[in-house]
Amino acid sequence: MTRPVAVALTGGIGAGKSEALAAFARHGAATLSADELVHRLIAEDGRVRAALEERLGTTDRSGIAKRVFADPESLAWLEGLLHPRVREGYDAWLARVEAPVAVVEIPLLYETGAEDRFDKVVVVTAPLHVRRTRSALAGEEREQRLLPDEEKVAKADYAYENSGSLEDLDRFVASVLADVT
Repeated sequence: MTRPVAVALTGGIGAGKSEALAAFARHGAATLSADELVHRLIAEDGRVRAALEERLGTTDRSGIAKRVFADPESLAWLEGLLHPRVREGYDAWLARVEAPVAVVEIPLLYETGAEDRFDKVVVVTAPLHVRRTRSALAGEEREQRLLPDEEKVAKADYAYENSGSLEDLDRFVASVLADVT
């Protein structure tokens, strides 16, 4: 089998990236979440856990978030610790995928410069009032460090405003898969 078409899925907080990833899975794509990789690293990687304990005094995700989002230096340190390992994780996963299309959900795709590792990029957006109903973090300070949706959409191969039904999302995902295969 040839290498799968590698698709990155990104978007703002509360835009519906996870639901879009689930839609890709329903339509037969292999899927992976970078957030899941981060959760596994924090829970299972001894070197990551030791570094977190030494620098931040905790391996609890909510405790980590409280510390790093209030301190840009600690956030930069955390990203330096995790981002290379996450890239290694999804690169290794992509090398093993035996499906025609592999989709990786990466919230900080453009912010980390990872878009060049993928054949196609899908951006999921939603109006702020919709995102706020989905996540208390939408529109908060944490989101201010992210590239604005308009810039993500301009850079992406596909964009979808996720404010409709699951059927609408499924139709969009099916059209993307038909196009890339």
